[in-house]
Amino acid sequence: MDIQIATLCDFAADYNGKLVISGTFDTLAARQLPVVHPSCSLALRFCFTPEDSGRHKLSINIINEDGEPLDPQNMPIEPEFEVQLPAGVPFLTRNVILNLQGLQFPKGGIYSIDLGCDGELLMRLPLRIVQVQQQQPEPVA
Repeated sequence: MDIQIATLCDFAADYNGKLVISGTFDTLAARQLPVVHPSCSLALRFCFTPEDSGRHKLSINIINEDGEPLDPQNMPIEPEFEVQLPAGVPFLTRNVILNLQGLQFPKGGIYSIDLGCDGELLMRLPLRIVQVQQQQPEPVA
């Protein structure tokens, strides 16, 4: 099992097997903290080979710098799925899109989106939350 694409983005869609990604990002800038990010997507593209056939359990968890889940009541997200390739097919790709709404970040820092399968960490995506100051307009002379 190979993760070909994994990214946070503003929008993602699957159109007949084509993964459409718009506005990929790894940093959120906020004027004040805590901050709630209203909506984003986690876009994933997996490539499976015949060796991957069988039942699997995906794990998606957003954690803070201390390794604690961002939302302990709802994470990790752990869907199960079955992989079956038709005879003679060397590989199969599948797109997975997870729409995330109302993510609340209590403080600035580095967060991670951990992607795992069957108890093994496959990938860690970093997400930086920074507080920015609102710029004051320069006086007109």
